[in-house]
Amino acid sequence: MSTAPAYSEDKGGSAGPGEPEYGHDPASGGIFSSDYKRHDDLKEMLDTNKDSLKLEAMKRIVAMIARGKNASDLFPAVVKNVACKNIEVKKLVYVYLVRYAEEQQDLALLSISTFQRGLKDPNQLIRASALRVLSSIRVPIIVPIMMLAIKEAASDMSPYVRKTAAHAIPKLYSLDSDQKDQLIEVIEKLLADKTTLVAGSVVMAFEEVCPERIDLIHKNYRKLCNLLIDVEEWGQVVIISMLTRYARTQFLSPTQNESLLEENPEKAFYGSEEDEAKGTGSEEATATPLPARKPYVMDPDHRLLLRNTKPLLQSRSAAVVMAVAQLYFHLAPKAEVGVIAKALVRLLRSHSEVQYVVLQNVATMSIKRRGMFEPYLKSFYIRSTDPTQIKILKLEVLTNLANETNIPTVLREFQTYIRSMDKDFVAATIQAIGRCATNIGRVRDTCLNGLVQLLSNRDELVVAESVVVIKKLLQMQPAQHGEIIKHLAKLTDNIQVPMARASILWLIGEYCEHVPRMAPDVLRKMAKSFTAEEDIVKLQVINLAAKLYLTNSKQTKLLTQYVLSLAKYDQNYDIRDRARFTRQLIVPSEQGGALSRHAKKLFLAPKPAPVLESSFKDRDHFQLGSLSHLLNAKATGYQELPDWPEEAPDPSVRNVEVPEWTKCSNREKRKEKEKPFYSDSEGESGPTESADSEPESESESDSKSSSESGSGESSSESDNEDQDEDEDKGRGSESEQSEEEGEKKKRKKRKKLPEGHGEDSSSDEGSDSSSSSSESEVTSESEEEQDEPASWKRKTPPSSKSAPAAKEISLLDLEDFTPPGIQPVSPPTVVSTSLAADLEGLTLTDSSLVPSLLSPVPGVGRQELLHRVAGEGLAVDYAFSRQTFSGDPHMVSVHIYFSNSSETPIKGLHVGTPKLPAGISIQEFPEIESLAPGESATAIMGINFCDSTQAANFQLCTQTRQFYVSIQPPVGELMAPVFMSENEFKKEQGKLTGMNEITEKLTLPDACRSDHIVVQKVTATANLGRVPCGTSDEYRFAGRTLTSGSLVLLTLDARPTGTAQLIVNSEKMVIGTMLVKDVIQALTQ
Repeated sequence: MSTAPAYSEDKGGSAGPGEPEYGHDPASGGIFSSDYKRHDDLKEMLDTNKDSLKLEAMKRIVAMIARGKNASDLFPAVVKNVACKNIEVKKLVYVYLVRYAEEQQDLALLSISTFQRGLKDPNQLIRASALRVLSSIRVPIIVPIMMLAIKEAASDMSPYVRKTAAHAIPKLYSLDSDQKDQLIEVIEKLLADKTTLVAGSVVMAFEEVCPERIDLIHKNYRKLCNLLIDVEEWGQVVIISMLTRYARTQFLSPTQNESLLEENPEKAFYGSEEDEAKGTGSEEATATPLPARKPYVMDPDHRLLLRNTKPLLQSRSAAVVMAVAQLYFHLAPKAEVGVIAKALVRLLRSHSEVQYVVLQNVATMSIKRRGMFEPYLKSFYIRSTDPTQIKILKLEVLTNLANETNIPTVLREFQTYIRSMDKDFVAATIQAIGRCATNIGRVRDTCLNGLVQLLSNRDELVVAESVVVIKKLLQMQPAQHGEIIKHLAKLTDNIQVPMARASILWLIGEYCEHVPRMAPDVLRKMAKSFTAEEDIVKLQVINLAAKLYLTNSKQTKLLTQYVLSLAKYDQNYDIRDRARFTRQLIVPSEQGGALSRHAKKLFLAPKPAPVLESSFKDRDHFQLGSLSHLLNAKATGYQELPDWPEEAPDPSVRNVEVPEWTKCSNREKRKEKEKPFYSDSEGESGPTESADSEPESESESDSKSSSESGSGESSSESDNEDQDEDEDKGRGSESEQSEEEGEKKKRKKRKKLPEGHGEDSSSDEGSDSSSSSSESEVTSESEEEQDEPASWKRKTPPSSKSAPAAKEISLLDLEDFTPPGIQPVSPPTVVSTSLAADLEGLTLTDSSLVPSLLSPVPGVGRQELLHRVAGEGLAVDYAFSRQTFSGDPHMVSVHIYFSNSSETPIKGLHVGTPKLPAGISIQEFPEIESLAPGESATAIMGINFCDSTQAANFQLCTQTRQFYVSIQPPVGELMAPVFMSENEFKKEQGKLTGMNEITEKLTLPDACRSDHIVVQKVTATANLGRVPCGTSDEYRFAGRTLTSGSLVLLTLDARPTGTAQLIVNSEKMVIGTMLVKDVIQALTQ
């Protein structure tokens, strides 16, 4: 770095004392910088050994790329740092490589071994970045390596890496389409993934690689429907689009029996969802003239899709709302499509670009489903600040929505718009008035009179457009409007717009019998200016001359010959051809052509009135919301929306087989959920339920309602995979049942209660519900009791008679407890957690009881910090005490053990000034003045690791020496236990899904099957608190990270047979990933 000062002087760089000296980036401002020194300062910084300089250089390079500067010449300098140990530098290097790997393929190939090593990195972000770079190198020779990397990443523990693997699949497919079969296998595997993070990406890969393989979706259809609410917005759009096409191939059209539905529209409108789905009642069936046609019954899976997408109409993303709107438009019954109108109107408050796309789709919808948007008519009124294209689209919608009821309001609006300064908009408004007059007969005269008044407008464009529209309206009833035709004939001297002049001439020629005196005079004037007219006007002059020659040849014969002679020598060949053709047709020749006898029939035949239609009328054959619909032309890659099948395909293909034991556990869970629902007052009678009964009933009712609306699927990820599939299946079958069936079920459940117990006493009701719990639940409780000592059994009232005495027992129970300090890790500690929570809920104990019952479980034992040989007789060990550090609760409390094995006393033991990474801080222990030979001492210091496992490096100093030492914490020591109820745990777990959830399967050894061993191993690995759990084979633990206070939730589903499942939910993904590894290692040893 010796050349840095001189270089910085050349470049104008300045460096303060103690700062690295490097020049400014020439790309950011140097105009005349020479090319040979371009980016030299960045290259020097990248070649140094200091991570801080490398990080600064990479930040500047990425900033250059973001500004659109070319940084490709730095590729060799950057790619060398791909093996850098600093995570932050490595991330930025990968960001750079993703951008330039395709351009600099040869240099990227040299580092391919480094990228492959990156695929094995413990950090999930590095693994994902390495795969992203690898898939960005577009060289056919590395296709096998890419294929292998994608297959490995598809099985990765991190959902983020699996998502990146899904993104890499289309890249590899575009590079080598021969790999399709292998890629389909990977897609099939990823489609079975339960995490919301992966779902959208793998569906996108499916759409790119094999959209025709619809059989891959069958088994995952219900899961995708249920996960949809929690997928990120981009993924939601992709999945909804795919499911729209899937539904069009697998379900029957809900509008196939519209004729039956429309006979009784009131029932379809006011009926329940099930009634609408069935389409016809018994009364309708008797009244219909088509008894052979079966009433429509909606497939439960079709209903599941509609129900689970409906909440997304409230999404903040316009793309998601538009995707759901098109799904409803293409798939929902007529009576249900109306729900999308309000959501689409809400989007009209967004940016003009979003408005444009939404209005295009609304214009198409409003043609077929006019009634849907009629209540929101005022939302389509035009603002002066709207861009022209938005104004024209709103006009289109207003015209589509106009009917006999609201036409006065609409016409008043149009009257205001005509005064606008925007000429294109005014012209579109006049056309809209013409369309309203065509569609609604009773306002035709009003519109015509209004348009005639516009003929006196000063603006020539307004007059011209009015003439064109009047011409179309007059064709409908010309006999009544002779005066208007005369008025238009007088305007030929003033109007110069070609289209308007041509329209007037056509009208005069077509209805010349209404203006027999004026027509020849108009022809005379046109003959004078014939050579100066536009081509479209010249053609109409020839037509007018021909028609007048046939009807009034005495006055117009010479004029017609003159016009035809002029046209014969015109520059435009269309006009020359028309003149020759017309002459042969109307002027009798010696040969006496057969056509000339029919000239009148040809020229003066009655012509049908033009139909003024919306330009959006035929656009609905394109899928709404697609680019093809927007352009009204088939775009590249557009997939046609399939037609509905005549007969419904087999619905059983979507059924997922569930193992028998999972079904049993699900039944137990359902019965548990029913328990608080029927025993609201149990909290008053039973001490064991008192702490949690009230929040439990609330959360259960919430979860039921949310699963019905399709918005509560986020919690489903936390369950094991097979249970998830069973729930999906359950939801699908529930939708088949009507409300009446639900009522019957409730009655049956009430009948299950033992006879003789009335509902008037709350204690009876509580005991009834507790006695009606499942047998499996009872057996699991008895197993727990066998494992625990007799003194630790929870006191549960056997019947309602003993309930009043329960409150007295709960206080006396405290005598049974032995202080847990003697046995730090034992089953009693686990049970005391739930009991303490119960006691706290009853408010019978003091708040200080809980900490005394729950002393921290010691984690990893003493570890060596300084060996006595390296410390010249001073040996130092450390241990994580898991006590709250008194100086700062965000710090980890570390006990330091000193022992002097030398023959001389050691004086002045203290911590030197530490040089720590950003965010990490140390609270030093008080100085130990002297440590005599053979003596030992203990000190406590606090370290804030900032929720990372980075080592804290510091110096242990004596009066004569300095020793460099470092303490690196296991991830389990970065947290403190949190005590919560089962319902609170489930609620918090429901919030931490997607990227915040890590699931891993493991096989527990036989030695690790008892409660005692499992709890001991988990709590020794991580400083977490046990959460009470209703099932015997499931363990739950909770904690918070010390620095940020982020929740860490751990669930272990230790099944009696087969593999166990470990789930960690945390905002801190890195901590979650490392915790999963540590816990699995502890449990499987």
